[in-house]
Amino acid sequence: METEQLQIQWYPGHMTKTRRMMESDLRLVDAVCEIVDARIPVSSRNPDLDSICGDKPRMIILNRIDMADPARTKQWAAWFKAREMAVIQTDCKSRKGIADFAPALRRLLADKLRRYAEKGMIGKPLKVMVVGIPNVGKSTFINQVAGRKGAKAENRPGVTRGKQWVTVDQGLLLLDTPGILWPKFEDPEVGVRLAFTGAVKDDILDLESLAARLAGVLWRNYPEAMQARYKLDPAPDASDPDLLLEIGKRRGYLISGGEIDLERTSRVLLEEYRAAKIGRFTLELPPAEEM
Repeated sequence: METEQLQIQWYPGHMTKTRRMMESDLRLVDAVCEIVDARIPVSSRNPDLDSICGDKPRMIILNRIDMADPARTKQWAAWFKAREMAVIQTDCKSRKGIADFAPALRRLLADKLRRYAEKGMIGKPLKVMVVGIPNVGKSTFINQVAGRKGAKAENRPGVTRGKQWVTVDQGLLLLDTPGILWPKFEDPEVGVRLAFTGAVKDDILDLESLAARLAGVLWRNYPEAMQARYKLDPAPDASDPDLLLEIGKRRGYLISGGEIDLERTSRVLLEEYRAAKIGRFTLELPPAEEM
């Protein structure tokens, strides 16, 4: 089982069309709100968005904070704010942070609102484009902000495909866009981290290699949580595949002949990580403080 050469590239054809659509629609909006996964705030950002969005006012939504390390989320919020972006932290399942969105947006666009007022255009709605990679919680966020169940939100990458305007209230309209990745991950670790969180479809991946890599990452950074969940006691020189084998052994996932069922072990580890059953982990730190 090889983990060193895990290369992940995924760019469905509809994403090229989405980029062109976003570039065209940018002139219609006052700001761009980008939703990122608080567990991997850099890897879950599409670097193309900086060039696509240009000088438009920007907001970052650190989503899924319920799955991320709280101390690291605080660090990331400060890092984005230092780059002149408005920031809020959300957990869409519990609605935590959702109420902060509209006030933060109006603070971000205070100058534009003031100009509207000076021109007698009080009540003209703000229009905001909401962007994000697949499976980052974008549709769920929009539904929570708008108080509706209209947008199709599934725990699968690439479901939301069409352009949708969503009315939050008389003063705020959101432009929902399909999730897009980018053609090539320059850093191979970006693709791996996206695969960990489910932003890349599992059916194109070598799940055993991916799960072994995840076992190693979690063991090196959060050993106490891994010990508590899986009762691990590996040798000091245990490799990533060794860790995956031990998880399968501890869980009793065996097949005929007494061998470890690596496919089942891999799926369970990935599922439990993605459901935060092992713990709340952040796999990236702001630059200069990388894990």
